[in-house]
Amino acid sequence: MASTTSRLPCDTECTADINDSRADGIILVANDFSQLAGDLLFLKEPLEQQSQIDSAVCKEVVLLPLGTHSAKRLVYAPTGPLNRDYDDVRRFGDAAGVGIKRAIRAGMKKPMLICVPHEAFPEAKLACLLGAFQSLYVPLEIREDVPSRATKIDQLLVWSANKEEGDNLVKQASGIEGGRLVARDIGGSDPERMAAPKVAEYVYRLFKGTPVKFNIISDDSVLTKEYPLFSAVNRCAKLVDRHQGRVIHLEYVGDGDIETTLMIVGKGVTYDTGGADVKAGGHMAGMHRDKCGAAAVAGFFHTLNCLKPKNIKVVGTMAMVRNSIGVESYVADELIASRAGKRIRIGNTDAEGRMAMADCLCQMKEKAQGEVNPHLFTIATLTGHAVRAMGPNYSIILDNGPARKEGHAQSVQKSGDVIGDPFEISNIRREDYEFHTGKSEYEDVLQSNNAPSTMTARGHQSPSAFLIMASGLDSHGIDSDQPIKYSHIDIAGSSGPFPGVPTGSPISALAAKYILGL
Repeated sequence: MASTTSRLPCDTECTADINDSRADGIILVANDFSQLAGDLLFLKEPLEQQSQIDSAVCKEVVLLPLGTHSAKRLVYAPTGPLNRDYDDVRRFGDAAGVGIKRAIRAGMKKPMLICVPHEAFPEAKLACLLGAFQSLYVPLEIREDVPSRATKIDQLLVWSANKEEGDNLVKQASGIEGGRLVARDIGGSDPERMAAPKVAEYVYRLFKGTPVKFNIISDDSVLTKEYPLFSAVNRCAKLVDRHQGRVIHLEYVGDGDIETTLMIVGKGVTYDTGGADVKAGGHMAGMHRDKCGAAAVAGFFHTLNCLKPKNIKVVGTMAMVRNSIGVESYVADELIASRAGKRIRIGNTDAEGRMAMADCLCQMKEKAQGEVNPHLFTIATLTGHAVRAMGPNYSIILDNGPARKEGHAQSVQKSGDVIGDPFEISNIRREDYEFHTGKSEYEDVLQSNNAPSTMTARGHQSPSAFLIMASGLDSHGIDSDQPIKYSHIDIAGSSGPFPGVPTGSPISALAAKYILGL
């Protein structure tokens, strides 16, 4: 039996019994109910009858009675057309999400989810179940403070005619969703509930006694020595005990010979006031979400712990810091030497995310030279320009030379498309390096200009060049005797709406590529 309640919004189980008496309703996700056959044929007649009096049956979610079936009622959530140039597998996840919401409004507590597959989308059932989970998520603060609202339903039954295939589907989806739930908990919770020390406590409880090793650094003398750019951001926040920064290291080592090593740094800015370059004019609201990159790192490690892939090693760092404003704020014009020995001229204190990650990325670079087939990543809600350029809902990936040589960004985009966690691809160009090259003999690297990224040409591309330069990765390009693959992922658009619930991106895409091999 594939059943789990661990880090899921509700108990979830596969059933091969279409007449399972536990179900108090059915949620059907399909492209065309006229094609229903076999075990699902009994659903066709009531839908045909309903379509004779309601032309919206094929266009929007509907609720109708099921006659003598024990479930009593049916929610039909059509995907809409799937044959146009721009249709993708998200149609299944979207349909499942609205179907779940309608079932909840109808009072269902143990619905059975049925997804009719489609030949154009081999992972439609997985995308469907992940879409259902997204709508079932209950925020951490609600689960803790209002126990009566801790779950939206009691159990989700996932129907599959083949029980073995269904159990595997639930296992995969549960592993991915468990990670996304962790990411939502950390990324979506308010700046006090998930201040850096509270994030450290959450991670400790999450991974204690598991194969995932962790090390939480809180000693300010260590932080100042090892991560000077991070510590510049932390300088003001550390005056308040409950806001003091943390650097959290994670490690997962799969069974068997290691073939790939992923080394991932996540931006964990628990609240971004902008610092001395304060976010004025109402632009501060929602800045507790600036920790979604680090949240995704923690979530991905939970997914690794659930699915336990072999032949892979993953090393992670969560750079948890608050960008506060006060007497100890770092300011524009300061010169700070990075861990890599680069002299950094501060141009804008609101470009704190790259500061928090650069020294951690440098440390990954140092370790990478002793690892098997290493690939470095940074994941961050880094720039508003990413949303301006690509719109919401899309992660952006940028490869350095060694990663681009392998077509890495394209392979991640392909995996994301298969599972419904889409990526757009941008490139790091020479202008990005020129932009961040020091403008005087005082500095090696310019951290930022003093304009918002949304008003800066190549505003989401150039920070990748800064991270490469500040960390010393520019000595490990395709012209090096020791090239190191590096990719930056900007999730400012894909991390989710505010107000609203975070998505947990890009966990699904990374799991699809590196765990499921999709």
